Amino acid sequence: MKVCVVGCGAIGGLYAAHLGRLDDVEVWGYDVAQEHVDAINRDGLRLTGHTDLTARIEARTSAREIPPCDFGIVATKATFTNEAIDATAGVFPDAAVCSVQNGIGNEEQIAERVPRVMRGVCLPAGHVEAPGVIHMDAPGDTWLGPFEPKPASMDEVRALAKAITRGGMNTLALEDARPAQWTKLLFNSATNPLAALTGLTHGQICSLPPVRKLIGRLVAEGRAVADALGIALENDPEAVIDQAARDNFDHKPSMLQDVLARRRTEIHALNGGIVRAGSEAGAPTPLHEAITALIEGLEKSWETR
Repeated sequence: MKVCVVGCGAIGGLYAAHLGRLDDVEVWGYDVAQEHVDAINRDGLRLTGHTDLTARIEARTSAREIPPCDFGIVATKATFTNEAIDATAGVFPDAAVCSVQNGIGNEEQIAERVPRVMRGVCLPAGHVEAPGVIHMDAPGDTWLGPFEPKPASMDEVRALAKAITRGGMNTLALEDARPAQWTKLLFNSATNPLAALTGLTHGQICSLPPVRKLIGRLVAEGRAVADALGIALENDPEAVIDQAARDNFDHKPSMLQDVLARRRTEIHALNGGIVRAGSEAGAPTPLHEAITALIEGLEKSWETR
């Protein structure tokens, strides 16, 4: 089995390193950060934090140097999906490609360029600690399922899930991954932008009653959209939010990390995605519209300072 991980940073690095432990899986990584790629090829891809391992994989900044692969895992920020899949589509002439990205809308972009697609839902969290080094902030399960408009086969879903699990990251193959995807979407859209706007960690925003109340209202509004689409959630997002606050109180959500670094956020795939889905389903989303506008305004402020 040949697997290409597109984006070997915080999340992609977790999958690449765990798969790289397997003797029967050949792992290639594509990333635009030359220093990161050089370190991986020189020293291996190292994980720290909740796990400690170093795996040997082949990493490249040019997709033309990567052979055709059986599977792809796209782990870039949602803001870079189009650019990433444009660059790597040639690696996947007859492949099943899985998005493990935040939000919704990524699979549609990937499906325009590759033969078969999977939805992927990733709970593990991490961040780049240094070139070639990923710190695993939190463990968690992964869910994979066919992307209905252009689906990978269930045999392909099971094969990739089995390989990731054997590598050390528990992964479940599902006929329908939308319930898991929307559970994580509501978790992220209710918490990430509030951390980004306040500068507080996940645990800190949950410990402030007025903010925690707003989190609940965002979850409820997003749940109404899921209900209108006929999607039954995998778990209660509010329970998952509170559990994360207890287990990872000091965790800085990815959107907060983006804001601190003045990088474009994934707001359009998270809250913006809920707004688009709500519009199509006839479910109002005024709170998510407001949060999207606030993050857009914050991003715009960096251009004028």
